[in-house]
Parts: sequence; C-alpha cells; structure tokens
Amino acid sequence: MTGIEYPAPLTAGARIEVPAPSMGVPVELHDRLRAAVASLTDRGYDVRIREHATVGGLVPASAADRALDLQRAFVGGGAVLPPWGGELAIELLDRLDWAELAAARAWLVGWSDISTLMLPLTTLTGMATLHGANLMDEPWELRVEFRRWTDVVGLTEDDFFEQRSAPRRRSRPWGPWQDEPLDRDSAYEAPTRWRSLDDSADVVMRGRLIGGCLETVSLLAGTPFGDVPGFARRHAPEGTIVYLEAAGADAVSVLRMLRSLKLAGWFDDANGILLGRTAGPSTEGLSQDDAARRALADLDVPVIVDFDTGHQPPQMPLVNGALADVSLSGDGGSITQRLVP
Repeated sequence: MTGIEYPAPLTAGARIEVPAPSMGVPVELHDRLRAAVASLTDRGYDVRIREHATVGGLVPASAADRALDLQRAFVGGGAVLPPWGGELAIELLDRLDWAELAAARAWLVGWSDISTLMLPLTTLTGMATLHGANLMDEPWELRVEFRRWTDVVGLTEDDFFEQRSAPRRRSRPWGPWQDEPLDRDSAYEAPTRWRSLDDSADVVMRGRLIGGCLETVSLLAGTPFGDVPGFARRHAPEGTIVYLEAAGADAVSVLRMLRSLKLAGWFDDANGILLGRTAGPSTEGLSQDDAARRALADLDVPVIVDFDTGHQPPQMPLVNGALADVSLSGDGGSITQRLVP
C-alpha cells in the first residue's frame, strides 16, 4: 500500500504551461484567451502558451505531436493548464510516459476531456491532480463559497481547505463571451442545491476523491488507464468518494455508463458518490435521477446529486487523491479536502 503524492506547491512567479492535448483555441476566441492569460499574469504567474493551444479544429495536431508537447510541458512547469477540454484526449493515453509525468511533480489542472488524462495520472502513479478549472474559465469569478484553483495548488502537503455548496448555478447557454456577465452575481442566475438521491436529510461520507467527466472516464473502465479498483487497493485504504458529471448525455446513456462503471468495480470501495449537475435531457420514462437510482441504489452508499462540479457552472476544485469529508444537511453542503499522503 502506498499513499498519495502531491505536486510541488505553486509559488509566486511559477510557470504555467498551456498545451492543448485535446482541443486548441480558434482564432475568433483569441481575445478571450488573452484575457484569461492576463488574469493569471496579473497574479504574478509566468504563463507560457504552447503552439498547439492557439490552433482550432477538432484537434490542433496529431496524437503523437500532442503527446510529445504535453510530455514537454511538464518539464519545468509548476502547473499544466490546458485551455479547455475537447473530444480526443483518449488518443494520447498509450503514448505518454506516466512515470515521467509524475516525476515532474507539476500540477495537471483541468476538467471535461482533460479528466481523460488526469484520472490515469492519479490512478497509475498516485500523483494528485486537480479537477475544476481550464485556462478559458479564468475570466469568470468563482462563487465566494469556493477556492480558486491557484489557491489550492499553492497548498503544501498536510494542508486542508473547505468549500461550501453554491446557492446559484448557470442554467442558460453561454453566448459570446464578450457579452457575458463575468461577475458571480450575474453569471450564476438559477437557484441550486445539493440533494441526496434517496432524500435523506443528512448525509456524511469520507474517502479519497477520484473521478471526472462521465462521458470520457467511463471509456477507460476495464483498461489500465481506468483501474479505479486498483487505485483503491494501492492508494486509498480509507475507501473512495467517486465523483462524476455528465457533460450532456441523456438519461439512458448515463444509466448505461454508470452500470458499466459498476460492472468494472469502480464503486466496490466507494464510501460515497457525488454526481454533478447536468443539462443532459431525460428520455421517455427515465429522468436523470431515475438513471442514477437504477444504476446505484443497491450499492448501499450515500449518493449526492446536483453537486458543484461539471458542465453547469460554477464548479469547485476537487483534488484527485485528496482525503475528503463531505456533509449534507438542511442548510446546505460542505466538502473539506486534506492533502495527506
């Protein structure tokens, strides 16, 4: 049994490398990219935009070139922060030297398709990664209940941080970014709350966090890159808390993916499950809640839905590998994450 390792804390003046292992930024959004970079340079960080990050299209380069660029981004970088997700990060998995990535001790930060890379880095090596921000999210203000990703990656081993559930979320589709309200009071307009899937009034759970975007990480189940049961045996004697968020899959697809993960043993060592908010539609005779119940109800572990992660922002930073305590009561929810080995 080995514990979790944490990347070196990000300090003032540290380098943030921006590769595009999945999708780059098209020319028409370069203004937004520059605004995102400015928000970090104004905080004192040295942001390096790598060449693929400014190329649009389904992918900005071949899988071999993207993998090589990602490998190089880890060398000397305090954090590796892709611009956003995409579709085909899965093409890189068998091209990367995972032990070398872990040895660099740089934070890999991202979400959506980037969780296709973060999850195996943590499960294969025990190196923590951070879910909950991409570079292009930078212009938006976070809820006051959350911590910035830069604050989290600046913590040292054995530190901890607490976050509380958000009172409002974003329900409308985003328009042109220049026209969008970037402040927390205007950007997040719809009420939201965490809920227990079985309607329990009070819920508590403790375990090592592991998870990501359901549509992408579910494809890894049964492969060496998605060995969550092995991660639990090697790195999580306390058990796990599995968090998942559907980008937009309908209820039937969500049910199928959750069942697949269940068959692959992802929940065998789980002390709880967190399901992020989703704009994915219901299907005839099956809601998103129904899908979760049919897939997970017989596990006899607490399940919280509408958790603050995923494609209906805001979403809070979640450290893959951190020891987390989650609670839900009548006045809201909270999560405390401890960066303990």
